[in-house]
Amino acid sequence: MRVAQFIGQSGFTSRQKAKQLIDEKRVTVNGKQATQSTKLNEGDIVLVDGENVMAGGKLIEKTKMQATGEATYIAYNKPAGIICTTEKIEGNIIDAIDHPEKILPVGRLDKDSEGLIILTNVGKIIDRIINPKYHHEKEYVVTLNLPLSNAFIKAVKEGMDIGGEKTEPCEIQIEPGAKRVFRIKLKQGINRQIRRMCNKFGYQVIKLQRVRILNIQLGKLKPSEWRYLTEDELSELLALIH
Repeated sequence: MRVAQFIGQSGFTSRQKAKQLIDEKRVTVNGKQATQSTKLNEGDIVLVDGENVMAGGKLIEKTKMQATGEATYIAYNKPAGIICTTEKIEGNIIDAIDHPEKILPVGRLDKDSEGLIILTNVGKIIDRIINPKYHHEKEYVVTLNLPLSNAFIKAVKEGMDIGGEKTEPCEIQIEPGAKRVFRIKLKQGINRQIRRMCNKFGYQVIKLQRVRILNIQLGKLKPSEWRYLTEDELSELLALIH
């Protein structure tokens, strides 16, 4: 999908207006200037004048939150195969959850990955959590096809180049009693970062699961299950992002 079509379907503005914004160099994708031919991949972050399209006020203002005054926050265990998009396509996350409120995913997990996704109808919260400039921590458990090497662990801890993008030093720890499973904590927003780091060292990712976003834990949620955040979780989350 081209970026103008994506912006138009998001509800942020019309497709024709989106094309004008692109020509005026007011649209970026993952921090780079967008053109009319720019195509999007899962996890790409689209900003218009620095505002996240999927978190933008105009989209959120159309949600039921404006009419009811109720804010909704849920934690969802996304299974592999579900796509983090609001587009009306087969396997989209909104239809999978089927929540009565109009909620949006806070960031994305690629189709093959699974684990924790927060969804809400509060736009400013979405941007405060996913915008890379805030460096909020997310934790993942990753299973590889081969045992971890010392060279890979060292590179993850020091940072590495993945296709022209440099990763920041990350915390990594092999899971007790396992040789192919590790935990990693990220604070960057590089698209498919973990998979790209693993692929650089010849690994195949067998399973990638996000288990934490800031203070929100996946816990015992089963795949495809969701729950509302508790008052304590929400209070701590809001304190962390403000």
